[in-house]
Amino acid sequence: MNRRTALKLTAAVGLTGLVAACAPVMTQPDIVDIASSNSQFSTLVAAVSAADLVDTLKSDGPFTVFAPTNAAFDALPAGTVENLLRPENKDQLISILTYHVVPGAVTSDQLAGQRLQVATVQGSNVHVDGRHSGVRVNRSNVIQADIMASNGVIHVIDKVLIPSN
Repeated sequence: MNRRTALKLTAAVGLTGLVAACAPVMTQPDIVDIASSNSQFSTLVAAVSAADLVDTLKSDGPFTVFAPTNAAFDALPAGTVENLLRPENKDQLISILTYHVVPGAVTSDQLAGQRLQVATVQGSNVHVDGRHSGVRVNRSNVIQADIMASNGVIHVIDKVLIPSN
């Protein structure tokens, strides 16, 4: 190989490395990014923000989040959401939101055919029943399962989970 060809090859390799270093890194969105980009979770996103849980749910995790839709929040008694979003009720809001989060990434295929009591980040257990068609969490149905995030998995549910204590 002559010097001119070697120099061209070296320049090409260097240029390729430079372009690769400047290219945007494509990463999978985290739980908060996914929820924020979906209008059916606007109430959940507002609640997570009011509870100062955004950084937690953007951390490495992994987490499994049972994410209630806006319709699930709308089904609560009138004034409940507004009341929970008040600063003086932040502890109660945190308790409810962390009751929707389970440590680790659990997909629906891992729940199929099983009936489990699963500890939440809040400290209480949720009852998960995957023995029938679909998965139920307490009295809520998983209406969309396995939305994969960089730091866990989201399962969309049709009711807000309220801890009993």
